[in-house]
Amino acid sequence: MRPFYENLPFLSMFAAIFCGVLSSVIRDGRRAYVLALAMTAVTAMLSAVLLYYVYTRDVSFVYSMGRFAAPYGNAIKAGPLQALLATTFSIVMGLSLLGGGRGLSHDILPEKQGLYFVMADLMLAGILALIYTNDMFTAYVFIEITTIAACAMVMAKDTGPNLIATIRYLFMSLLGSGLFLIGLALLDSIGGYLLMEPLARAVEILAELGQYHRPLIVSIGLMVVGLGIKSAMFPFHLWLPDAHGGATSSSSAILSGIVLKGYVVLIITLMTRVFGLELMREVGVTRILLIAGMLGMIFGSLAAMREYHVKRMLANSSVAQIGYIFMGLGLGTEFGVAAACFHILVHAACKPLLFLCAGRLSDVSGHHRSLKNLRGSAYRDFGAGVGFTVGALSMIGIPLLGGFVSKLYLSEAALESPYVAAVLLTIAVSTVLNALYYVPATLAIWVRPPWEEIREVMHDVEPEDTRFDRSFFTASALFICLIFLLGIVYHPVMNVIYAGIRLM
Repeated sequence: MRPFYENLPFLSMFAAIFCGVLSSVIRDGRRAYVLALAMTAVTAMLSAVLLYYVYTRDVSFVYSMGRFAAPYGNAIKAGPLQALLATTFSIVMGLSLLGGGRGLSHDILPEKQGLYFVMADLMLAGILALIYTNDMFTAYVFIEITTIAACAMVMAKDTGPNLIATIRYLFMSLLGSGLFLIGLALLDSIGGYLLMEPLARAVEILAELGQYHRPLIVSIGLMVVGLGIKSAMFPFHLWLPDAHGGATSSSSAILSGIVLKGYVVLIITLMTRVFGLELMREVGVTRILLIAGMLGMIFGSLAAMREYHVKRMLANSSVAQIGYIFMGLGLGTEFGVAAACFHILVHAACKPLLFLCAGRLSDVSGHHRSLKNLRGSAYRDFGAGVGFTVGALSMIGIPLLGGFVSKLYLSEAALESPYVAAVLLTIAVSTVLNALYYVPATLAIWVRPPWEEIREVMHDVEPEDTRFDRSFFTASALFICLIFLLGIVYHPVMNVIYAGIRLM
């Protein structure tokens, strides 16, 4: 009889899907909200228990789904890295919904709130499936589910600009999905399998014999580019500022914190479990990822520097941070992949905190979004000011915070690369650019403007907006603790990541 913990990945995905179906028949948005929070707590607990078992036993396992055995059936695979990512993403989803609860009730019509949580539940189910899947076509199916849910969460704030942003987001997402599907069909035609282990053996044999070399390269390129479009890899990122900048705060936090990372995690899975790092280096994919990552780090920061709309600034910053992840993958080494995974965790903690705090600072400032009108807003909600400051300092790379450690690991991984000088220089330049827009934004929320400006801004503030938000304060405090945890207790986290990559 198989150990019970091997059922936990399936149970966590089933819980998310079940709650999504149940939310569709719940008319009360408040009840659907509570159900979504409970679901994220359950999936986080199940994933944490799984992490304990697989890490302490140093094992990974394959869980067959349905009646058909490998190599033709469907299966999921779990190990320390998958369990760590599932735990983190479930926590981030729950805290994002908790911290933005008041904004959800303000931005979304009451009759649509229940449907929003249907999409949120399906979103988490899709992300968990992308983490655990051992089947390429199942990965494609949940890519599409995640895409539909993400677009619905952007469009939930029913305004004209959001509708345009959603259409652009949907168009680019479908383009990415289409390229991935074409690449997958080509790969299946020459490899003969969809399960990752037999497909990896087929790819290895084809590479050794030199057969179907060009189709193999084309399929790899199509799949990586398709997922790169969906994860806002430079230069396919132009849809992101409008989509993330205009959505409600919880949606922005979820989209930036976990959705973008879900597609990156699938790229990591392809690199390590299907194609192999050696083949990826031989065909030049890692070099392309490295260049795209470094360009994203620079141009994403430059775009953020030009923004005065705080949420669009944060959205452009996500392009730069995704660039760090692709740069780590582009190094083409296990250390580089491990450093990229650590940055995924750091960004998953920092960016939702920043979006939630920006939304809260906007709420207490008459729902203004420009940095000029947010001056002094930290004094109107001290918790949001502290949270924004901690998140910004972490993104810059201040010691004791998670962002410092991830940049340190990426720099150390670059020492094994022939492009060490270019990579270290890009990290240094990007860090300076990060400071050039995060420091002014942080100073703006703490500097008191003249009384006339304060009175003009406060004229648009409703009394309910300034009321203490216990849910936001709790979520912000927990995000801050997570950032400090990644910045101080980082060796155990990195050990889990190493163990997960080795067992993949």
